Amino acid sequence: MGRKEKKAAKEKLSTRQLLAIDGITDYSLQTAHGELVFFSIKPTNISVLSDASVAARIYALMTVLKGMTELEMLCINSRENFEDNKRYLKERIDAENLPPIRKLLEQDASNLDRLQVQMATAREFLIIIRLKDEKESELFPYLSRIEKSLKDQGFTVRRADSFDIKRLLGVYYEQNVTTEVYEDFDGERWVILGE
Repeated sequence: MGRKEKKAAKEKLSTRQLLAIDGITDYSLQTAHGELVFFSIKPTNISVLSDASVAARIYALMTVLKGMTELEMLCINSRENFEDNKRYLKERIDAENLPPIRKLLEQDASNLDRLQVQMATAREFLIIIRLKDEKESELFPYLSRIEKSLKDQGFTVRRADSFDIKRLLGVYYEQNVTTEVYEDFDGERWVILGE
């Protein structure tokens, strides 16, 4: 297949095909490279903990990691990134000749700084389990054991459902943290049945 044919074939692929996603179940993301189950871990504000408490948290995480070799970890922003907007406003302030407009732009920049400080700890930490050849009858007890192991080490954790997985994909690939409804298919919300 030539370069033009490959490009034409790639343009016809759906978003899921481009990302190598086969499907999203109630508890996992099915990909060409295996089925992924996500556990969301609520972050701990370690800036208010003593050195001993921080060391205990690190030891607890190390215990979890040593006990489960199949674990993968992911950290993503769960809030907007304002850096591009702040850079744009700085360029506009530098280029603006009218003092009242410059003052408004400075107020906008100050507001973005304030918002960013409020969301400074807006990270989401995920433990990912790549399922291999688990039998259906053993799958949920296996996942429950992993969740219990994380909770036993003092982590606040919950298994991600299909909505959470769609939201994670939106944040990871699109940096979209504002959408409330995620579609199963591109443009699904625009389809009107019976037309």
